[in-house]
Amino acid sequence: QVQPVESGGGLVQAGDSLRLSCSASGSGLSINVMAWYRQGPGKQRELVASILSGGRKNYADSVKGRFTISRANRANTMYLQMNNLKPEDTAVYYCNVPELGLNAWGKGTQVTVSS
Repeated sequence: QVQPVESGGGLVQAGDSLRLSCSASGSGLSINVMAWYRQGPGKQRELVASILSGGRKNYADSVKGRFTISRANRANTMYLQMNNLKPEDTAVYYCNVPELGLNAWGKGTQVTVSS
């Protein structure tokens, strides 16, 4: 069973950049919706950005102008380019692919931004 796999997290300083990747290849599906969520320490999981196969994108207000979501449809792969990172961006970042049903969530990748 296919489950999204995230990569690219790490420890960076405020103002730095990171690029996260999510692979949901092998499902055999033509995936429409892919999304990034995050959960910071002591916080609820929140939507960061989403992208449809047709290219429509949606961002949380807190990341607009700093984060860019993109995808490679044929590979069912999604990316999140994060620029000008802030300490409040510290969280576990999860990939979500609703069409994978019970396996919709990846295990997450940790992003830590030091001040």
